[in-house]
Amino acid sequence: MPAEGYAIERFAPGALVYAREREWVVVAHEDPGVLRLRPLDGGEAEGCGIYVHLGREVIRPASFPAPDPERIGDATGLRTLFDAARLVLRSGAAPFRALGRISVAPRPYQFVPLLMALRLDPVRLLIADDVGVGKTIEAALIARELLDRGLVRRVGVLCPAHLCDQWRRELEEKFALVPDLVQPSTMAALERRLPRSDISVYGWSECFVASIDFVKGERQRQVFLRDAPDLLIVDEAHICARPRGGDRSRPQQQRYELLRDLAARHGDRHLLLVTATPHSGIEESFRSLLGLLDPAFEAGPRLDRRRLRPHIVQRRRQDVAKWLGAGTPFPRRCPREVTYRLVPEYHRLFEDVLQFCRETVTVGPGQTRDARQRVRHWAAIALLRCVLSSPAAAEKVLERRADRLDEADGGADDPDSVDARMRPQVTDLADEAGGTDLAPSAALEEAGPSWKKSERRRLRDFARRARALAGPENDAKLARVLAETEDLVSRGFHPIVFCRFIPTAKYVGEALRHHLGDREAVEIVTGELPDERRREIVDELGTHEPRVLVATDCLSEGINLQDHFDAVIHYDLPWNPNRLEQREGRVDRFGQKRPVVEALVIYGEDNEVDLAVLDVLLRKAERIRSALGVSVPVPAGAEEVLETVVETVLLRRPKPGRQLALLFEDERVSTLHRVWDEAAAREKEIRAYYAQEGIQPDEVAQEIAATDDVLGDPGTVERFLRDLAARFGGGLVAHPERQGVHRFDPGELRNALDLPGLSFPVDVVFDRLVDPDALYLGRSHPLVETAARRVLGEAMAGDGGPLFARLGAMRSRAVSRLTALLLLRFRYTFHEREQQSFAEEVRVVACRREEGRLVFAEPLGTAGCQLVSTAVPAAPDLSAAERRHWIETMREALAQERRWWQPLVAWRKGELEAAHRRLRRITREGAFRVEPFTPPDLLGLFVLVPAGGNDG
Repeated sequence: MPAEGYAIERFAPGALVYAREREWVVVAHEDPGVLRLRPLDGGEAEGCGIYVHLGREVIRPASFPAPDPERIGDATGLRTLFDAARLVLRSGAAPFRALGRISVAPRPYQFVPLLMALRLDPVRLLIADDVGVGKTIEAALIARELLDRGLVRRVGVLCPAHLCDQWRRELEEKFALVPDLVQPSTMAALERRLPRSDISVYGWSECFVASIDFVKGERQRQVFLRDAPDLLIVDEAHICARPRGGDRSRPQQQRYELLRDLAARHGDRHLLLVTATPHSGIEESFRSLLGLLDPAFEAGPRLDRRRLRPHIVQRRRQDVAKWLGAGTPFPRRCPREVTYRLVPEYHRLFEDVLQFCRETVTVGPGQTRDARQRVRHWAAIALLRCVLSSPAAAEKVLERRADRLDEADGGADDPDSVDARMRPQVTDLADEAGGTDLAPSAALEEAGPSWKKSERRRLRDFARRARALAGPENDAKLARVLAETEDLVSRGFHPIVFCRFIPTAKYVGEALRHHLGDREAVEIVTGELPDERRREIVDELGTHEPRVLVATDCLSEGINLQDHFDAVIHYDLPWNPNRLEQREGRVDRFGQKRPVVEALVIYGEDNEVDLAVLDVLLRKAERIRSALGVSVPVPAGAEEVLETVVETVLLRRPKPGRQLALLFEDERVSTLHRVWDEAAAREKEIRAYYAQEGIQPDEVAQEIAATDDVLGDPGTVERFLRDLAARFGGGLVAHPERQGVHRFDPGELRNALDLPGLSFPVDVVFDRLVDPDALYLGRSHPLVETAARRVLGEAMAGDGGPLFARLGAMRSRAVSRLTALLLLRFRYTFHEREQQSFAEEVRVVACRREEGRLVFAEPLGTAGCQLVSTAVPAAPDLSAAERRHWIETMREALAQERRWWQPLVAWRKGELEAAHRRLRRITREGAFRVEPFTPPDLLGLFVLVPAGGNDG
């Protein structure tokens, strides 16, 4: 037992204790045998844990130290102390607890998923807002809130491997979490940290980000299911929906089974599914995703949309752009088509390759479903794609594979297996994570034994001719892209050039380097590079001006590139419109600095394949996006229709000008367009239904205002730094040329605020959207936190000076009677779902004596703050003796009313419980209870003496 007979049960979260020769505040800890402590005037990083059952520590109740009557300061010092005390709060007793810790300022609309989550138990939510709206912030905000309320202890994120590092950075930099990165390369190091061999990484880590394809592997799967975290976030959740056919060998099916088993085994687990494309056009797959939220959503012939509504939020940009009157500056996308014509020699190569493909693909009755013939079919399409992509891709797939054709075993299996194996390599399947950017040579290899010697000679000749066409002189596509890139750069854009294959990306990147010379930085990112190296290249390139990035689709999904790039060039037409949207969504998203982003589609006007794909798929997708305001995924069966499009080019020999007309006469194409239009109409209706318009802006505004009241808003940060700088010979002044930007110089505090990468004076903003090039200072920024703790530490120090003294007095015309401003810190234990958590807040209240008793100025929440902001000294100034007299007068008044704080505590307790009921809509007794600690801590007392002489 602890020394002196104090049981640990006496020290609830929020209690003050004395141990190790200093005062501490008790904070919550899941182990009942550990007393977790935070210094009274410090942060959580300075805290410690005491294992009390050893009985070696003296732990006893403590009281908050009274102000030193010999240290008397001024009104600015008290105001700075008030602001500092609010800005250091991390467990703030605010409606949104998470805002005390995060370093990002969510837009008002991003609180809607959080409100929905707080009204679900367990939380099972599908966040399906449009691309670029900020779903990562919405999901992470929910995670941070549930952690800070003590409703979850451990959080995990499952996502595609290439997004793991991005998630880790977002959680660490913006949400004060330190996630473990769970991947094959990190697993051994993580396991060495475990205290015992029977504990897994998933059961030990408080926060982790893992590759879902690593976790779904048989070795990790069972351990993960056994030790899954309390809250699981699944990003790009559409790749986890059950695919048609339920082939257990497919990665997507395995991902689905992992999540299905998790949801079934742990019915109380919280689950957030995050995707911009929940409905791929396959109703069965969509219902399987909903079944992870609740099995009832998958069962039955009809979906109960009314019951589903609390579990889905799905909004377009226009739904949130002006939400709550807070403008969110999404960029405007400006799509543009750019054409080129093949030079004669390249056109002859294309025609010869096209003729070769037509000759080698048999179209006789029944033969197209022969396995060997299907291999030839895919080989022809692969060859055609590479020739159209670049001479480098054509040479890569032709020359190397032509030499190895005899090595292939030609072991073709059944036609369906051939299609399943080849289709992902040759086409652009949108439901597969990552995909491949390798040149599709497997089809040519497998077709090897069936090629005649004459055909192999022709393949080698094609490779030779392709090699000779490299360079802008003979490659009109490359020449056009070089010119367009140069034009974009000259207009201040920073473009990304997306290519389908690795050889093409390298070819284009090297050509751009040669063409642009030393005028700008050009980097190439492909799937050959590990995820971490890709990010390093992108971040390093972002420091150069001007800059161009050439990339394959390894960067087209999920990666945020809007900080460094603002234009997209589609060097290769994707054969799936979803991929087009994914590429453009990397720069066309919230946080983009430019008001307009450009998207260029490059195609050959004398190229039948490009024209077919463009007319049948891409233009149709763009028309729907323009009309609806959001992209609608290409419907199920698009792969088969795509094959129809290509086969029309390959196998038919219509008269010139009849090619595209024949495409639209094809029944499968017209059916696809009809189904697509129906899907767009359904999408419009669904998004209106699940836009959560039932959550009113005023409802969110009320809780945001209440949170700002506790934690401080951007204006609080600005006032604090201005007052602080002035006291140390520095300043915070408006920038002479950049509206909304301030130049901050901390004066004598430069050394104390010396942070890595920071030099003073520095240009700062208090709204991230005002000027993205200036340093954003939110309440959780290390500079603000360091400065606030410096003020609080000096105020509480026994040998501190008068700059931030806790006592003061002045004459003022702001009051007509003697008035005291009390700077109070309230501490609470929150009881919720059998959990306890610590919360605190700092308030200023105004009081005066009337008829021998203390009376608090109304309204309690604003009267004191108003005086702090408006009261200024009036002449004649008080002498030192007068200040001591009036301070002592008000201290005696407080001492005479021993329980003067009762109405204040009752007021705050009632306000907090009402706010909780509003948020969670819980009406049952005992669901949430606030236990205040009394008396509140008196941080400071400042007396306002009326200038008119009325001291009553």
